[in-house]
Amino acid sequence: MRYRSEIDGLRAVAVIPVIMFHAGYSLFSGGFVGVDVFFVISGYLITRIILGELDEGRFSLVNFYERRARRILPALFLVIFVTTAFSF
Repeated sequence: MRYRSEIDGLRAVAVIPVIMFHAGYSLFSGGFVGVDVFFVISGYLITRIILGELDEGRFSLVNFYERRARRILPALFLVIFVTTAFSF
């Protein structure tokens, strides 16, 4: 699947209401809508990846989850490390 910059733009727009909600702006009391939009966009992208690999006959559930782990786990470990350090 080729890179689509417009989808990154939509993700950024979806995150703005969430940030504004957590910043305390009453105008953005429905910040959860941004989370919903972000999840829909992510689901679309993941579905496109899976369907593309299935069409090419190279889909592997193990490889799929390995790619997800390689992308998510470094950030998770960084957050755990930083929050643990600040908690002391």
